Amino acid sequence: MFSKRKGFTLIELLVVIAIIGILATIVLVSLNSARQKARDTRRISDLRQVALGAEMYYDDNRSYPSVTGCTAANYGLKGTPVVGSLRYALEGTAGGGAQVYMTAVPLDPIDATPNVYMYGTDATTAAQRYALRAILEKHNTANDTDVDGTVYGCACGIQSVTEVEYCIQP
Repeated sequence: MFSKRKGFTLIELLVVIAIIGILATIVLVSLNSARQKARDTRRISDLRQVALGAEMYYDDNRSYPSVTGCTAANYGLKGTPVVGSLRYALEGTAGGGAQVYMTAVPLDPIDATPNVYMYGTDATTAAQRYALRAILEKHNTANDTDVDGTVYGCACGIQSVTEVEYCIQP
């Protein structure tokens, strides 16, 4: 007589593996989207914190740290802050007992072009105004109320549902 073998057929195993693969892909895509949103939220928070530090600097010096143009170097790149950068001024590394306004000025979570923070000041008013800029990975509702256009050399985008440039100024 015939003996029945117990187990799964090859087709059943392939179907289960395919379903697991599809579910894993969906989960990974969702996680990546959540990570992007988290990094964007951090960028917005970082710029607001730096703006507070810049205001404290302004209260003591009656101007913001003066720079030419709007570049990542003006903000301050990873490593030792460059003399004249916003990080240099706010972290108190200006020498001679300079005031510390922030112990560590935050950098972009990715910190690689184009994901770097930028800083520019108004050269015509002796650094009485400034702009801070970050590139978000996705459009965020914060972009609906941010600064648009070119501000002190910072390309801040235009108001749209796809805008990813986030800029603030006092």
